[in-house]
Amino acid sequence: MTRLALLSGLGHAVLVAASLLLYVMATRIGQQRRHPSTALAWVVGLVAFPYVALPLFLLFGTRKFARPARHQRAPAPAADMPAGAPAWATRLLSGMELAPAVPNDAVAFHADGAASLQALIGLIDSAEHSLDLCTFLFGNDAVGRSVTDALLRCARRGVTTHVLLDAVGGLQTPAPVLRQWAGGGVRVRRFMPLLHNPLRGRTNLRNHRKLAVADGVRLWSGGRNLASEYFTDRPGRPAWTDLSFTVHGPLAAQALAQFRTDWRAARGRPHRAARILAPPVAPERSGGALAQWVPSGPDHADDTLHALLMSGAYQAQQRIWAATPYFVPDDALLDAWCLACRRGVQVRLLLPRRSNHRLADWARERALRQLVAAGGEVWLAPTMLHAKTVLIDGELALCGSLNLDARSLFLNYEAMAAFYGLGEVQWLSDWFEHQRALAQPYRARPPSWARDIFEGVVRAVGFQL
Repeated sequence: MTRLALLSGLGHAVLVAASLLLYVMATRIGQQRRHPSTALAWVVGLVAFPYVALPLFLLFGTRKFARPARHQRAPAPAADMPAGAPAWATRLLSGMELAPAVPNDAVAFHADGAASLQALIGLIDSAEHSLDLCTFLFGNDAVGRSVTDALLRCARRGVTTHVLLDAVGGLQTPAPVLRQWAGGGVRVRRFMPLLHNPLRGRTNLRNHRKLAVADGVRLWSGGRNLASEYFTDRPGRPAWTDLSFTVHGPLAAQALAQFRTDWRAARGRPHRAARILAPPVAPERSGGALAQWVPSGPDHADDTLHALLMSGAYQAQQRIWAATPYFVPDDALLDAWCLACRRGVQVRLLLPRRSNHRLADWARERALRQLVAAGGEVWLAPTMLHAKTVLIDGELALCGSLNLDARSLFLNYEAMAAFYGLGEVQWLSDWFEHQRALAQPYRARPPSWARDIFEGVVRAVGFQL
């Protein structure tokens, strides 16, 4: 019996040692940079509960596909930076090897869900050669049926039609709908299915990007998933407040390059960041709406959007305004915004009073109290707000799929469009102020000891791993 106990203890010790060795190899040799609290959580779990933590790490542990470039990247010359855009932002994004800002013929934002749906259906119906659509969630409802009908019409016209659907977000999409697409000529791929995933160990990395590109020149994108709650009112359930936009111009080519990279990755092919050359600017377009596609995720060595927000926190002189459904940032970004408050920058945060994820509402409380204590303003919208936008001074506005939580910042495949034009920045500023006028200020209250512990557990477990 004693010998059996010793052997059992030895086996347990060997498993713990092997788990830690695997963790070191996967994170250090593979250059999987992590927040210290995340790393500590994994290590403690592997030591205390190796039989549970090791399978979870093998399933969810990878964070990055792309590794940092070995060559030294010199800053782009100032003469090569686009006029009218803040140099700190364009030089940073150039240093992370993203496609440059480009002038576009037209940009239109959609605060109204019905207008957004009409724009999406119109874009699909306008496609003549190719239509590429990516979404996290596709609803089995009226909106889903409307988009399905448009996709089938598109394919019947002889247009090459692709749909990339995240496997987790698309769980509510019935198999008959997928078969209807395939039978109608729509080429469908599910991104990282839970079973038979061609990219093993990456199940936790979800594609949260939302976009549709027609003929490589017209783009629809933003924060809306393709389900009714993002577009239309239903009995007793008003549509969520959200944002989307359409762009006619070279920004669509940047988004299309990203889509094609994701499309290849869905088949398990080598994952490389999308890179495209700056398209030539026609003389008549040189004064167009300046915008840039800013993706972030496992396919980029850098956490591009987190880096842009961090840099913006230190570059901002007047304001940082942000609307997001969930606010569970990492400590570095939260500290940067608090420091911005203390040096006189107006930091305003717009959130839903109650989001569709109750755990996210619990987890945000610590960050909200810290931001308010530093002088920031937090406003709570009366209905569900799903829009994602960040405005820095009067020179940069971001709009797209990124939530301000650790999952979006460090794990998900995300994409935002950076708008540098005065008209686009002003439109989003006016939208933000209109929504803020409908909201109520957040009142920070000291938590009880039980709530404080619960908030910490939810934040550490639910939004770190």
